[in-house]
Amino acid sequence: MAAFRKQKPDLQEKVREVPHKPGVYLMRDRFNRVIYVGKARDLRKRVSSYFLPSKLAQADLKTRAMLEATWDFETHIVRSDAESVLLEGKLIKEYRPRYNVSFRDDKRFLVVRVDMSEEWPRFRLARFKKDDGSRYFGPYAHAGALRQTLNFMRKKFGVLTFGRGAPTERELKSSTYQVPVRLSEISAEQYRERVSQAGDFLEGHSREMISTLESEMQKAAEKMDFEKAAELRNMIGDLRSTTRPTRRFTRGTLPSAIDPMADVQALAVALRLPNVPRVMECFDISNISTTHVVASMVCFRNGVPDKTNYRRYRVRTVAGQDDFASMAEVVRRRYSRVLLQISETGNRKRESGDVNLVVDVSPEHSQESAFETARRLENYNFPQSAIRHPQSLVRLPDLIIVDGGKGQLSAACRELQRLGLHDLPIIGLAKEREEIYRPGRALPLRLPMDSPGLRLLQRIRDEAHRFANAYHQLLMKKRIEESILDDCPGVSQNRKNLLLRRFGSVNRLRKASVEEIASTEGIGRKLAEEVHRFLEQH
Repeated sequence: MAAFRKQKPDLQEKVREVPHKPGVYLMRDRFNRVIYVGKARDLRKRVSSYFLPSKLAQADLKTRAMLEATWDFETHIVRSDAESVLLEGKLIKEYRPRYNVSFRDDKRFLVVRVDMSEEWPRFRLARFKKDDGSRYFGPYAHAGALRQTLNFMRKKFGVLTFGRGAPTERELKSSTYQVPVRLSEISAEQYRERVSQAGDFLEGHSREMISTLESEMQKAAEKMDFEKAAELRNMIGDLRSTTRPTRRFTRGTLPSAIDPMADVQALAVALRLPNVPRVMECFDISNISTTHVVASMVCFRNGVPDKTNYRRYRVRTVAGQDDFASMAEVVRRRYSRVLLQISETGNRKRESGDVNLVVDVSPEHSQESAFETARRLENYNFPQSAIRHPQSLVRLPDLIIVDGGKGQLSAACRELQRLGLHDLPIIGLAKEREEIYRPGRALPLRLPMDSPGLRLLQRIRDEAHRFANAYHQLLMKKRIEESILDDCPGVSQNRKNLLLRRFGSVNRLRKASVEEIASTEGIGRKLAEEVHRFLEQH
């Protein structure tokens, strides 16, 4: 308990060590969790401003709460203000800090896309890079500078920007719109050469052109044409901002970056597991309301999310809010299905004459436990496609994590025992004090707050919580949409169920014709016309 009552550290001395350089800073709470990420042109000035005595008194409620929760901070230097913007966004997406709003909606920076399969390719803005054969440039932190650069490229190289398809009549004939020549005066092949040159320019091969503009700016200033000189100065600034090579921060290059496999190995040591838990599955129950009690199961493979193996559940057999019973149902459904799939795979191999598989997988003909059988059969479940894509394998996890304490853990353990999986490693993670509960141990395990293993568990638990809540919100939204039928004259609860069962959603019902609605069992022509009219008006 003493660890939770320690005094808040004085960070004034640490602030003095922060350099006057651009970068990002991370605020951490008493559990070493990242609660805020910010950027600054001058890290010393920005970070020190948070710890001035007057700051807390004048801050708004959100900032005051963040400062009161801050027990430590860290800073990371970058080479430019543009890089600090990019890194800030990456870190916010990585840590999902409580006090950040920007970037949490997965907004991305702009990239420039050129589809070279088009006869007259255009330079367009996009948010995502896709594997579609197009040529991409970026990302770019400054949208305004990027748009001005595209405008410069249009005039300098005579290339199309924005819009769609082949050149319009105006674009072909107008010499003022496309500089230096009309597109009608060149062939598509000549135009594509211009596109290639403009692409090289965007990739940073722009020194000669910027030098030429600087000379023009100097000449304009000498002639006292300050308006033109200022215009050229702004243009040069935009070009430099856009074409300057910028580091692309990926998961493996993030400052204070997570080393997934190192965290996995640290967790194995901390929990004294027999094997490194390369595959972990975590369960979370979301019972925000009794209308929909849902659960999530997220899978982490080698320390990173394996989203293709995420699962979500609607709790079917539990009345009201009962986390223990809900956890038991979901664990039972998940692993009874996994055992069935593994068993079916093994039987198919035995029937096909696989000589390596000499033991029948049926329980009544085997002395193995379900756990031993499942582990053994995993060795035979490796077709070539699975070797290339190991996430496609049906297998038991190396570690199960349940969000909760003794109660949730006990409920999950009972179901595993009934399935013959009592040897499968499982723990419970209680959120309040980040205590780790293990079967057969009366006292919980508390890892240091800066432990890589604990941070990994927190990331998995938080991802399960996010996924469960997202499903809950989806169901609530669907329920709200469906409730519109309650106001439709002549539509009883039974008829509402019939319509939703037939069409799947209100949106699909809106798109259906009167004849399609009337073909639903229990819905006549007159009621179908009424429903169709009602949905058009609402």
